[in-house]
Amino acid sequence: MRAQNASFALFPSAAFAAFLLAWTSLAPTGRAAPAKPNIVVILADDMGYGDPRCYNPQSKCPTPHIDRLAREGMCFVDAHTPASVCTPTRYGILTGRYPWRSRLKRGVLGGYSPALIEPGRVTLPEYLRRKGYVTYGVGKWHLGLQNQRTDYAKPLRPGPLTVGFDHYFGIPASLDMVPYLFFRDDRPVEMPTDQTPASKQRRFGGGGFWRAGAIAPHFSHEQCLPELEKEALRILEAQKPGRPFFLYFALSAPHTPWMPRPQYWGRSGAGWYGDFVVQVDDVVGAVLRVLDKRGLAENTLLIFTSDNGAHWLPSDIERFGHRANGLLRGQKADIWEGGHRVPFIVRWPGKVRPKSVSKALLCQTDIFRTVADWFGEAAPGALPEQAAEDSVSFLPVLQGRMATARKSVVHQAVDGTLAIRVGSWKLCPKLGSHGFSSPKKIKPKPGGPEGQLYNLAEDLAETRNLWNEEPDLRAKLAAELQRAREAQGTAERAALR
Repeated sequence: MRAQNASFALFPSAAFAAFLLAWTSLAPTGRAAPAKPNIVVILADDMGYGDPRCYNPQSKCPTPHIDRLAREGMCFVDAHTPASVCTPTRYGILTGRYPWRSRLKRGVLGGYSPALIEPGRVTLPEYLRRKGYVTYGVGKWHLGLQNQRTDYAKPLRPGPLTVGFDHYFGIPASLDMVPYLFFRDDRPVEMPTDQTPASKQRRFGGGGFWRAGAIAPHFSHEQCLPELEKEALRILEAQKPGRPFFLYFALSAPHTPWMPRPQYWGRSGAGWYGDFVVQVDDVVGAVLRVLDKRGLAENTLLIFTSDNGAHWLPSDIERFGHRANGLLRGQKADIWEGGHRVPFIVRWPGKVRPKSVSKALLCQTDIFRTVADWFGEAAPGALPEQAAEDSVSFLPVLQGRMATARKSVVHQAVDGTLAIRVGSWKLCPKLGSHGFSSPKKIKPKPGGPEGQLYNLAEDLAETRNLWNEEPDLRAKLAAELQRAREAQGTAERAALR
């Protein structure tokens, strides 16, 4: 398939290597240090690899603003979340550490869960604050608050303000998890003194899925994303040249409840979900417009990605003809590619070549050390030993100096099952999706494969299990996975390279 209108095939081919032209390094060199770049990370919630049209020309969801990012930056076609569900991915992005090294070995947190990020751990916002940045967070937190079951009548510490954010405005967890409220910094905007009944999923005729429980009197599920957008734009409007800023913008959509505003109804060919994707795209467009208007775009490193694959069932594909996860196998929560391979676009004017496509293997944990690399602190020992342990800088990839920086990555399913990717090979020691897709678990048959082994270069859809055909390779990858599980600190970084 050929790239058309800034779109490219879901199955990367050797043709894309042509995009990886040599690009002059623009890292800090010479006598005068360049201005510190502003950094904006937009994290969609449950958006699949096949939703943006720049990744899937057949998408039923028009995404002109995300497509604009693709035209003006670099698209990664082999980028992965550290886990295939919400909470662990957010932990990995902010800490540069695999989430299974934390106390959360499976599943996600809730709205009353205690804080997950360990006391004293250096996070990406804390690192940037030490570099003179003002750090903002907007949106879905989902990393726990306080040291025990959250009491919203008390300061929300530990929380965003104790892990490096100067300011935070958002919701405690997913938009379908109680309690339903906004909090600013370390206090609720309004206490959850009312109760709401549960609502069924849209695909089953409901008004939008959420659980019954506590809700702030003036909280509206439908208005959540617009309120988060308003806050992010207010922050960007207030920025002035001279002091760099970091904005972590964690959207609440297109995760359930699928509740796009009325002006988006019918804008896609993928039902309520697709219309919500269109609204998410408009939020991205609003951010781009403010960056342009304020003269901030030229000195802003902007990353757009998603926290895991879409929760999109085979019945949804059949009904709408839309493949939210592209041609990948599986969906959100799975160990298969549809669970953790996601859109990842980087726009950085003057530093990243427009309309470029990278096949580099990437994990979202790598954002931390990539930023540190800009400051000349990516090498082992430059950061504290217990900081960004599972992060590898992809700055050389952005600059066109390397085709890839990372040689392996460990994937995690919702039930805690791990898989490892080395080169084009992927090994999972167990059978099944270990997530939402069927079959979730399969008991091995005598003489049959005990786990899964795929050559993604030839079989991206994971249809041919080569477990029995490649015993030596299988054993080697299993040993690599075990070493990764046991490694810590610089040893793990050395293994990743």
